[in-house]
Amino acid sequence: MAVLLEIKNASKHFGDQVLLDDASATITDEGKVGFVGRNGAGKSTLLRVILGEEELDRGEIIRHPRLKIGYLRQHDPFKPGETAAEFLMRDSGQPDWKCGEVAGQFELKGESLHGPIAALSGGWQTRVKLASLLLQEPNLLLLDEPTNFLDLRTQILLEHFLRSFKEACLIVSHDRAFLSATCSHTLDLTRGSLTMFPGKIEPFLEFQREKRDHQERTNATMQSKRKQLEDFIARNRARASTATRAKSKSKQLERMEIEELQHDEPTAVIRAPQVDPRKGPAVRCRNVSVGYPGREVACGIDVEIEHGSRAALVGDNGQGKTTFLRTIVDSLKPLRGDVRWGFGCQIGIYAQHVYTSLPVDQTVLGYLENAATIGTKAQMILDLAGAMLFRGNAVNKSVSVLSGGERARLCMAGLLLGPYNVLVLDEPGNHLDVDTVDALAESLIDYRGTVIFTSHDRYFLKRVATSIVEVRDGRVINYRGDYDSYIHMVNREIDEGERENKSVVAKSGGGAKNKNIASQTATSVRNDREVRKEITTVERSISKLDQEKKGLSIQFLAAVDPAESLKLHNEVAALTQTLAVLEERWLILQQELGE
Repeated sequence: MAVLLEIKNASKHFGDQVLLDDASATITDEGKVGFVGRNGAGKSTLLRVILGEEELDRGEIIRHPRLKIGYLRQHDPFKPGETAAEFLMRDSGQPDWKCGEVAGQFELKGESLHGPIAALSGGWQTRVKLASLLLQEPNLLLLDEPTNFLDLRTQILLEHFLRSFKEACLIVSHDRAFLSATCSHTLDLTRGSLTMFPGKIEPFLEFQREKRDHQERTNATMQSKRKQLEDFIARNRARASTATRAKSKSKQLERMEIEELQHDEPTAVIRAPQVDPRKGPAVRCRNVSVGYPGREVACGIDVEIEHGSRAALVGDNGQGKTTFLRTIVDSLKPLRGDVRWGFGCQIGIYAQHVYTSLPVDQTVLGYLENAATIGTKAQMILDLAGAMLFRGNAVNKSVSVLSGGERARLCMAGLLLGPYNVLVLDEPGNHLDVDTVDALAESLIDYRGTVIFTSHDRYFLKRVATSIVEVRDGRVINYRGDYDSYIHMVNREIDEGERENKSVVAKSGGGAKNKNIASQTATSVRNDREVRKEITTVERSISKLDQEKKGLSIQFLAAVDPAESLKLHNEVAALTQTLAVLEERWLILQQELGE
């Protein structure tokens, strides 16, 4: 076992903020390490130090002479008009047959490999970057939040890649499911200190909980003993016969130390709305078609969701999950068929647009009082406000000065105070921190009503979902199985695709034959040049706007100024509308090409 990288007595400050405080850790050639810590703890900064892009204030980074780092770049390293195959050959220096073989592991073939890379979505461009990393043959991979903006299928492909990768990895991620699937060790950065735990993320979190419980129990015992000693000293110090014993106890008291607990930032504790359980179908779709004028996204939908279930809508990006969700809550009319809710259903909706619908002339407390069910006690409203981190004078803040994250929490609090026995949640974790998402999951598990939701967070999905509704290839169906079964099915499909690709490579013999096969594939999909040309133009526009939207979304998450948050939200909403129009056009062109 060789030491690839040693972080030794590292210190790093930004003004008054301490990111690293005499921190040390070792990365060997045998480990895949999940790097965790709260937002702003300094994880990305340490990665930049390892890459040589920043300097430490004190300490050193000792690198093995044969260390070769591969870094998953967040920016786009592509040239205008470049294809994925051309980029892979240019970036790695490997021959075309080798690039084609590795690209196949990420399902990059045909038009996705030989067409313009700018036409690929963000997730597919990430696949190209990963293929390039593998071709460069590094012995240490650095990945910074690699699952951001990736749909389930691409996330699982990335997991397959990392599990088959024989070298070391250091992966920064908040995605517990992803870390559990890929990493054997956990590196924690808390208050400037690095701690390497020889196990996966879940045992590490359990270790943290047990350690904190032990500290609290020890402190409680010490506090009790201190109280006894203080009482004895107070009773006996004045009497001559017991003064000596009181003095001895006083010295004993001075030696007793309370172990200082590291208190984290306030964390939301969310209570579920109290509703009466119901039975039978909550919502029923019969022969429903969803979409927009001139474009059908999915058809022939026959789906029932039972009262009391927590139904997760799953499927790759762009398949129509949000379109279906908008249709069943009547914000978008079905093209055909019938959507019918059960008697007595009171539906509460949480979606991106709700942030801008908040009344800016109200205070936090005023909004929650108006949103609450009649008869809700004032203390319950204050308790939920506090749980969503509106504490003390924060409840008197005007809605107009709230940041994007604060508005998201306020919307959620208002929803949870309402009388709703059905909650429809579109990406409820957006703009909420990890601990608040955990608290929301606990709340929904306790909720006795019906939940219909979408999410990209697999840990959240696995904990909350009791049924799965899949949106895929123009169909919406009840998946007969739990979320683990669904993940198993997707994994099996990817495994079959990988085996098929290996079989094709083996039969082709590599080299020129492989190149000829790729050329024939690329030619076969170019039957209608005019339609194909317009499709490429539309795809480039979609890709460009998609990247702009992602950048603005990241800025929105980080924005503190309310005016800036609202401006960024409006820009994201405008881009979303433009993308919807382009996607409609893309589908029409695809249908025309198929015909």
